[in-house]
Amino acid sequence: MTDSGSFRRDTNYLTTRITVPAMVDIPTGQVVTNDFAQITLDLSTEWRAYHRKGAPELYPERLRDEIDAVAAIVYEDVNNGVYECGFASSQAAYEQAYRTLFDRLDWLSDRLARRRYLVGDTISEADVRLFTTLVRFDAVYHGHFKCNRNKLSELPVLWAYARDLFQTPGFGDTIDFVHIKRHYYEVHDTINPSGIVPLGPDLRGWLSPHGRQALGGRPLGAGTPPPPPRPDEVVPAAHGPRREQRRAA
Repeated sequence: MTDSGSFRRDTNYLTTRITVPAMVDIPTGQVVTNDFAQITLDLSTEWRAYHRKGAPELYPERLRDEIDAVAAIVYEDVNNGVYECGFASSQAAYEQAYRTLFDRLDWLSDRLARRRYLVGDTISEADVRLFTTLVRFDAVYHGHFKCNRNKLSELPVLWAYARDLFQTPGFGDTIDFVHIKRHYYEVHDTINPSGIVPLGPDLRGWLSPHGRQALGGRPLGAGTPPPPPRPDEVVPAAHGPRREQRRAA
């Protein structure tokens, strides 16, 4: 997303921070919305006529109240919680955010110890929203945002859960760890003024067996896996765990 889309929507727009994701009207180039919390819900409800045949149902009507409740907790304490740690302006604020974050991760570990997914027996909107933070945790949030009580890879239940999702088509095949690290470590110059991007962590564990099948569940429900990413959206092998595996072979 560039400034041009914002200017086309609002000619008085000031050149401040641009946020993504955003929905853009292709003919006009105008930004329609960047309400990230609502975009995915709209895609699951208002845009059903445009879903591919066999697309999994991530926001089933019978589970929406529970999905919304869990997603709200995840957003407040985890998705936003890592930012509360990273951008805290006082020691007290940081310590409060840190405790809230890890208390919630412990709560999620307890919830997921007996069930494969957060709500119901298939992947839902709630899982997608938690995954986005978990997949960045060791690469960015543990060090860059000082969320360092544990690495994700040191939390057995959440680590297995995250690997289960990562190895599901549509998740890990869209994750570019190099881009993730460069964005955070280069953009947040108040936190990392040197702009140095760390080489780690070791990514090989993302493709290791997770054992979550023993909990049952149907990852995509009655749906089918998405096709591989389009050629222009393929994540370079050097930007993910497959490269790490080749190095170790």
